[in-house]
Amino acid sequence: MANSSKHLLFSFAVASGLVLWLASATPVGAGWFSFPDQPHYVNWGQSQPLKPHRKSRREISSRKQEAQREQPRPQGPFQIIVAIASQQVSIYGQDGFIARAPISTGMPAHSTPTGIFTIIAKARWHASNIYSGAPMPYMERITWSGIALHAGPRPGYPASHGCIRLPQDFAVRLFHMTKIGTRVIVTREATAPVEITHPKLFVPKKPIEKTEALGADLIKGPIGIAADTPAAEHPAAAAATTSGGNTTVPVESKPAVGLPQPVSVFVSRKQRRVFARRGFEELFDLPIKIDEPDFPIGTHIFTAMGLKDDGKTMRWTVVSIPSQYRHHVGRSSKGHTGGQTTDPERIVAASSTAAEALERIALPPDVIQQISSLLMVGSSLIVSDNALSDETDADTDFIVLTP
Repeated sequence: MANSSKHLLFSFAVASGLVLWLASATPVGAGWFSFPDQPHYVNWGQSQPLKPHRKSRREISSRKQEAQREQPRPQGPFQIIVAIASQQVSIYGQDGFIARAPISTGMPAHSTPTGIFTIIAKARWHASNIYSGAPMPYMERITWSGIALHAGPRPGYPASHGCIRLPQDFAVRLFHMTKIGTRVIVTREATAPVEITHPKLFVPKKPIEKTEALGADLIKGPIGIAADTPAAEHPAAAAATTSGGNTTVPVESKPAVGLPQPVSVFVSRKQRRVFARRGFEELFDLPIKIDEPDFPIGTHIFTAMGLKDDGKTMRWTVVSIPSQYRHHVGRSSKGHTGGQTTDPERIVAASSTAAEALERIALPPDVIQQISSLLMVGSSLIVSDNALSDETDADTDFIVLTP
């Protein structure tokens, strides 16, 4: 029995020694022991590489918003330019480009009209009174016939019934940035405003003269719908606020009452006339002389972006849209190229550049004087081959459709 106990103790000692020998033979840098049919065990006493911290969507959104708040707030006047071919919308302000986003415009059977518009009504929540109450959040209307910018689905191609669908966050930002009267330009190909100087662009009158003229104007009464005027007396405004028996109150539907409004001037080659408005109020409608009246002039939107030289001059930008008009030539003007006769009815003349368009217009001196006395940042001059659209009324700025 004693011998048996001694044998067991001896066997245990030998086994323990063998384990200690194996442990000492393991490399110093080894971080784990390997046993048959057992998983590897990590030695957590050693430092391990840390996995990169993944930021949550909320954290990313919060930091993005904080970065946006730190940036200086964009200053107007703003111009919204919609390019149908590239399905993009761009915003430009006093200091140039601000932001760009993908959009979805009208499908072929319900195409989005191209031309010059302004925002004429806004509503945080709106339901279409044409298409079964379809939701139009952050709606900014540009025609009374139903075209608007609003948040909506964008499948990557034109899919709307004519409206311009925007990404949700972009629509929210745009809604809070713009106001009634903000210019919206819809083109086929992308374009952008560029700086321009020209002696025929309006120049502010001397500050004292301008102040006196403005004071005399304000005595005559505020511009726009009076605050106590029933909406029913203004059919266009009433139509914008009522949808299938459900009333939706727009944030704005006219320029602010009593505040000075930018003056807009429109020159139509087709009508041979010059029109002027301040806010949505008509100032005059007069005939005008245009050099080479049968030659396309294009469409050019000049915008007064800010005063310079201590208020003595105005900084202007221009957005140009090429004309799609065909230039008519007589039968005697047929051209011959390589033995082939060119059909005169198919000749498309290049339209004038912005500077050339200004050179071809002869505004009467009294018109220049009146516009100069009302000139302020945000005022505009539009020169176009086209006539005023039938969409233009007492509740809109000039609306010009381009082919």
